[in-house]
Amino acid sequence: MSGISTLHAATPGTDESTVGLPPGLLDRVRHYRLERLRRQLRTSQVAAIVLYDPVNIRYATDTSNMQIWTGRNPTRYVMVFADGPVVGFEFHNCEHVWHNVPVKAEIRSAVCWNYFNAGPEAASNARQWSREISDLLRQHAPSEHQVAVDRLDPEGLHALREQGIQVVDGQAIMELARTIKSDDELAVMQAAIDVCELGIQRMHDVLQPGMTEQELWAHLHFENIKLGGEWIETRLLASGNRTNPWMQECSPKVMRKGELIAFDTDLVGPFGYCADISRTWTVGHVRPTDDQRRLYAAAHEQLHTNMHLIQPGMTFNEFAERSWTMPAKFFKNRYSCLAHGIGMVDEYPSISYFQDHGYNGMFEAGMTLCIESYIGDEGGNEGVKLEQQVHLTENGCVPLSTFPFETDWL
Repeated sequence: MSGISTLHAATPGTDESTVGLPPGLLDRVRHYRLERLRRQLRTSQVAAIVLYDPVNIRYATDTSNMQIWTGRNPTRYVMVFADGPVVGFEFHNCEHVWHNVPVKAEIRSAVCWNYFNAGPEAASNARQWSREISDLLRQHAPSEHQVAVDRLDPEGLHALREQGIQVVDGQAIMELARTIKSDDELAVMQAAIDVCELGIQRMHDVLQPGMTEQELWAHLHFENIKLGGEWIETRLLASGNRTNPWMQECSPKVMRKGELIAFDTDLVGPFGYCADISRTWTVGHVRPTDDQRRLYAAAHEQLHTNMHLIQPGMTFNEFAERSWTMPAKFFKNRYSCLAHGIGMVDEYPSISYFQDHGYNGMFEAGMTLCIESYIGDEGGNEGVKLEQQVHLTENGCVPLSTFPFETDWL
């Protein structure tokens, strides 16, 4: 329990003036997100949640510390009470990442019990960790004997149970809290999309035969980092026969004139928000073949048909049943979902094809979504990937990503 202090959370990376956000907007976003989480805790009748996922920590507190590394190494965590304090447990000598943002928090030193940090003392450290968590729970919610956790290794689960604490699923609480975006949150998301589209434009401008896929992909990273973005979740860029089937990450393959090149950005931009956009071009921006145009027209039709179909109050199952009918020759290679939520990263919901029997739910105004399409013949040579990021309003989907489609191919 050493190193206890009361600080304010920090702004990672970019500030508001860098991308033209109005003063005070980020503070309103931080307040909105923390209150969304606390409201969801109350709805779930859970007194507190322990967060290890760095994206959940970012949502609740707007603090960031080596997100990819801490995503693999559980060395910082936050405990948020529905009606009580925020307690941040920070990695060694990193209390400074909690400065200058008005999310008041009590800061303590993290107790690390992953094997990398604790070695043979992992079980002992986990017991120390669980005693501190249970003491906080008894202090701020004395009648409660359960806590939500978003991610927890078996050693920690066992240690909390030894303290008489029941663990409930925190992932559902966080996903539902993150579902509805405020107008201010949309402005911050739009800043990330704008940066992403500058990166896409850079890729478009430099694309030429003889480049490798990796060389082209590097231009998206460059623009994102230069403009205050943070990281990219995947490496989904492929060309030629590597576009079919989809989900092949970029490689040293040299791209040839006239073949298709497709990508999926999955980009976490300024302020930690995701821009998830897919487009398909020809290498060298030459006129596509008739077969390439056939694939593109089907993907374009699927995406726009489904985008115009979604309305608030529609169930996921109803949307899946009424969605664009995919010809049998494309069905085996279909994308993993028809649409999914988007925020700081991919979020709830993920809507399956009707034939795949996904879970049900209901679309609500205020959701932000990505509408997906991948079209490639079973056993075919090439495929087309398209994806559009949208805001669901009372009147339907409004595109947030504005980078043009290849409408002259249709």
